[in-house]
This record gives sequence, structure tokens and C-alpha cells, in this order.
Amino acid sequence: MAFNPPEKILKTAIVAGVKKVNLPLSSTLILGFLAGVYISFGFLLHIRITAGLPIHWGSMPDFIGAALFPLGLILVLVAGGELLTGNFMAVTTARLSGKITTWHIAKNWSVITISNFIGSVFVAYLFGHHLGLTETEPFITKTIAVAESKLNESFQMALISGIGANWLVCLAVWLAYAAKDTAGKIIGIWFPIMAFVTIGFQHVIANMFIIPAAIFAGAFNWFMYLENFIAVFLGNAIGGALFVGSFYWMAYSKNL
Repeated sequence: MAFNPPEKILKTAIVAGVKKVNLPLSSTLILGFLAGVYISFGFLLHIRITAGLPIHWGSMPDFIGAALFPLGLILVLVAGGELLTGNFMAVTTARLSGKITTWHIAKNWSVITISNFIGSVFVAYLFGHHLGLTETEPFITKTIAVAESKLNESFQMALISGIGANWLVCLAVWLAYAAKDTAGKIIGIWFPIMAFVTIGFQHVIANMFIIPAAIFAGAFNWFMYLENFIAVFLGNAIGGALFVGSFYWMAYSKNL
């Protein structure tokens, strides 16, 4: 069999969750920073390619950008990184299995949130603002438009959108755990990530890049971003921890 069945994927997720919470703090911070950078690279690529595409192409530019965006999670899962949204699922399975405590979850999610944010803002400022990759035309118009579309959603709508985003992101991680080779991991990652970006769901780490990039361009402010961050964070947590981690644990834990 070229891939792991669901029961084996659950075991892999549990082991991964235990490993994640037991990483040294220095390693967690470094890998969290890198994951924020990698997701931001994927979004920056999306902006640089789609900003100049003709409007009359309809939804095709969105699909092209979504087809490029998975670079970020591919780098996280293959090269190495600690991504908050993936940890929502993996660490939850470890907790449900009784192998870690709730304190482990709180500490891991807090440290990863901070380090992912630093990595994302690093790319938004250094490459987007200082180098100007998101602040010259047509890229600045695209950056502001994407950020505005996210900020304009109500708290409830952003939360629900966040559920959909991380349901698909964690399924991408789940499929990556299923694969036994790098090519399989890349294919497993690509489809769900392409889907969530094309649909337009909100991802808390992706927003950590695109909204600050727009803020650095002078379009919005940090207070406006705060409400969006809270809503999407909660939605992503529900999508990953409940709809993937908890549901698959309830379905397959008796077979472990």
C-alpha cells in the first residue's frame, strides 16, 4: 500500500502532537518563525502573479493564485516548520489520547502564534514594504483589495470562514501524514490548500501576512486587524481541533 490508512494516520498525528509540545522552546520559536515565513512566501507569490492578470478572466486569476499558494504548506511539512493551524489538529489528537495535558496545548498554541506572527510580519515588512513587492502597482492595489475583503467580513462570518479554511488545511496535513513519499505529500497538500484559497476562506496565518502588508502600505490600522485575528483564530481552532482532530479521533481511536 502506497499510503497509510486512516487508523495509521491518526497514530501519526498523535505522535506528531506529542513531539510538537515536547520540542525545546528555542526549536519551537525557530520553526514557528519559519512556518510564518513560508506561508507568507506562498501568499506573496500569489499576489505577484495574480495582480497583473486581466479582470475579464473572471475567477481564473483566483484559481491561478490558489494553485501557487500551497508552496507555503509544502515547505512547512517537507522542509520543516511549526504552523499553528496544523497544530490545532495534531496537538488535539495527542490531548484526546491522554498523552499530553491541556497546559501543553495552551503553551504550544501561544508560542506558535507569536512565532508565526513574527515570521509573517517579517516577510510583510522586509519584502513587501521595504523591498516594495506589495507597494508598487499593480501589487499594492491587489494587496489592499485582498486585505479589505477579509477585514470587511463581520466577526461571525470571519469565524465561520475560518472554520472552513482550517478544516481544509488540516485535511491537507492529514493527507500529508498518509503519504509515504515526498511526491505523495505534495499532491496531498496541494488539493485541499488550493481549494480553501480558491473558495476564499480565511486563514489566520495567511492573514498575518496580507493584512500587515496592507497596514504597512498605509491602508488600515492594527486595531482593525485585531477583531479579524480573534475571529479567524477561533474559527481555525474549531475547524482543525474539532472537525478534523476530534472527529477522526472519535471515529478511529477504538481501533488503535
